[in-house]
Amino acid sequence: MKNILEESVIRGAEYMAIAARTAPKTAGTDFVGIKLLTGQEVAQLADAMIQYGEENKQPKWNRDGENVKKSDAVLLLSLEKPNKVGLNCGACGYSRCADLKTVEGPEFDGPVCAWRLLDLGIALGSAVKTASIFNLDNRIMYRIGSIAIKTGMMAGPIVVGVPVSAEGKNIYFDRKI
Repeated sequence: MKNILEESVIRGAEYMAIAARTAPKTAGTDFVGIKLLTGQEVAQLADAMIQYGEENKQPKWNRDGENVKKSDAVLLLSLEKPNKVGLNCGACGYSRCADLKTVEGPEFDGPVCAWRLLDLGIALGSAVKTASIFNLDNRIMYRIGSIAIKTGMMAGPIVVGVPVSAEGKNIYFDRKI
C-alpha cells in the first residue's frame, strides 16, 4: 500500500507545482522557480538539515529534518533573479526601486522587492491549497529553503520548501523539539 500512496503523493506534489506556476504574478511576470524533490534527493535534504542542526546546536533543524526524512516529496519554490517591479512604492523600505540593493544574508539574501515576495507567497498559497484538495499533509518550512540554498539544490535570494506526505496522522504538526 505504501508504494501506491507514495506515487499518489508525488502526483499530488506535481499538481502543487502546476498551481504554483499558474498563480497570479505581479505585472504578469514570473520569477518563481519550482523544483520537486523525490526519493534520494529528499533523503539528502533531510540529512543536510539534521547535520546543520547538530553542527549549530539548533534542535528545530533536526526536528524539521526528521519530518523531511518521512516525506514522500518536497516542493521547492524560489525567487529566480527577480527584477524589481518599478513602482517606486517604498514597500521594500526604499523610496525608489533603483536604491534597493540586495546583500548576502546568513540564510537568505535581501531585501527583495516586496511585490516579488508577495508573488512567492501567492504561489506557496496556491501550492498548499492544492495539497489540501488532494488531502496531502504538508507544511511550509523556511529551514528547508535555507538548506536547499546552502547545498546548491536550488538557487535564489529566497527558497521555501513544502514537504508532503500521506500518513494516518499529519507528521508536520504536534512536533516536539
